[in-house]
Amino acid sequence: MKHTFSIFAVLTLALALMACSITVNLFEPTPTESLPVIEPTAASAVTAPTVEIILPTAASEETIIVYFMDENRFVAAVEPYEVAVTRTVPAGSDLPRAVLDAYFAGPTLMEYTQGLRLVSSGFTHVRRLEIENGIARVYLGGVCANNGAAYSVANLIMKNLSQFPEITYVKIYDENDSNLDPDSLSSSLPYCLEP
Repeated sequence: MKHTFSIFAVLTLALALMACSITVNLFEPTPTESLPVIEPTAASAVTAPTVEIILPTAASEETIIVYFMDENRFVAAVEPYEVAVTRTVPAGSDLPRAVLDAYFAGPTLMEYTQGLRLVSSGFTHVRRLEIENGIARVYLGGVCANNGAAYSVANLIMKNLSQFPEITYVKIYDENDSNLDPDSLSSSLPYCLEP
């Protein structure tokens, strides 16, 4: 009975395999036999989806506004004396500092021929800029030589920094870190820039 059942099971398995069109070789292939090669067809080919990742591109430069004195307007007493020009700086720059550095770099040759001037009052650069609680503290380098002029580098520093909403007051310090009113909630100058 077991023998009949085993034959019956093998026959059933053989019929099931033929019905599924699957060929099973229960024997090891001999060296002269070759295994069937299955070639992919267009219907059986599966293509992977193409994934394109688009990363946002960051601007490599930013435009800043820098104010210089217009000598022609100043001589004619036509306000405002300050004229805006643009410069580009690397993206992500400290913009208030970049504006002051661009100011001390001076106008271009073309801007100079149009009457724009760097009023430095003897100062040559910004040593340090601190902005905290709406107060910008500008520490200048060089040697103050304002000679009592009513219009000085202070006017232009204040004009340049007033474009930033985070700055309410500007305190300018000379080469000795001196300022007449360093602790008040108002803008103030060193003694040498007072008219």
